[in-house]
Parts: sequence; structure tokens; C-alpha cells
Amino acid sequence: MSESHDGLTLEEVDRDGALRETAAAVAEAEASGDTRGSLLRKTGAFVGGGLLLGGVPLAVAGAQGGGLPKSDVTILNFALTLEYLESTFYQRAVASGKLQGSLATFAQVVAGHEAAHVQALLSTLGSKAVKKPSFDFKGTTSDPKKFAATAQVLEDTGVTAYEGQVTNIKTPAVLMAAGSILPIEARHAAWIRDINGRGSDPVPAPDAFNPAKTMDEVLAAVKATGFIKG
Repeated sequence: MSESHDGLTLEEVDRDGALRETAAAVAEAEASGDTRGSLLRKTGAFVGGGLLLGGVPLAVAGAQGGGLPKSDVTILNFALTLEYLESTFYQRAVASGKLQGSLATFAQVVAGHEAAHVQALLSTLGSKAVKKPSFDFKGTTSDPKKFAATAQVLEDTGVTAYEGQVTNIKTPAVLMAAGSILPIEARHAAWIRDINGRGSDPVPAPDAFNPAKTMDEVLAAVKATGFIKG
């Protein structure tokens, strides 16, 4: 994987200094013994360049990849590749204008979520982020039936991917970040299952437990789709 990227840096994301001010406020509040509630009131809920993790934006916690173990950088780049895939898939589906009703709403909302995940991971990894691949979704973004079926596969894959890596993460802030993304991916999976299964199977939550997959298993499954072109 490449060690550089053509995405945004922390400075570009945080031009007004809000992210760094948030981190400073968190440190000051914790030093003075503030409660979690008062801390959050002081810092606010930061949404955009980073994920708020117990009051600390992920981008600051990662120090743009420099303070992370190599294994965590690998895991974050694995996650970033999947988020690139999902984000681009939904963006193109929305742009196609072919989706209507509940599918259109789903695509629009999830596109925003996945874009936020990409932004947060880029901000965290900085110069260590992999480049965004090129994609060919083979017509699945402009055909409602194909889109719905593909979205279900991608969301189920995202859930198993994050689940499979949580025990391998060494940095607490990164573990919390993965833990904050995983339930969102699970909600996406349940949402598209509900849309696809209205009046029949599959039900939104068919099983009591969900199996995890290794990085190799997930990457093999993604490669088999032929969506990533390099």
C-alpha cells in the first residue's frame, strides 16, 4: 500500500483551529477534574474532520498517524480502503438520480456517514493514508435492484471487517473509533435488509450473533467484486 495520499491534511480540515481548540479544551477540562457532562458542554460535539471519542477527536488522538503503531496504521488503512469503496458507491448512486423513495433516502444518509468516516480516517492517518483507488461499480449504482443487493453485501462486509479487527487494535483511541463506526455500519446493514426484505426474508436482524472475518477474507471478498481497479 502507498504511504502517501491525495486527500486532506489535518491543517486543511481544521483551518479555523476548531479541532485543536477542542483537544485543548478537553485537556484543560480533564486537568481541572470536570465531569464528562460539563466537559462535553465545554467542548461541544465535533462532527466533520474527526470523530468525537470521549471528548477527544480521533484526528488529534492519532496525531496524523505519527504516534500510532505500524499495526494500527495498517488496520486504519484497511478500514479507509473499505470506506473509500462504500463512500464512492453511495455518492455515485445518489448522483445517478435513479433511486427513489426509501432507497434514495437510504443512499443519501449513508453517503454522508461514509464520507464522514473517510474524512476522519484521512485526518487521523495524515501522510500515512493510502491513496483512494479508482472504482468501477459495473452499473450497480444506477440500477435500483442491483444497488439494493450490492449495498446489503457491502454493509454486511463492513460489519464483519470492523468486528474482525477490534481485538487487533493496540491504541485505545483507535479502538474507540472502530467501536463508534461498527454500530453505524450494523445499522446500515439492518436498514438495507429491512428495505430489501419488506414482506419477506431477510429480516433486518436475522441472527443472534454475527461472525467476524479476517482482513484477508474481507480483502479477498472485495477483490472478487472487481469494483476496485487500482
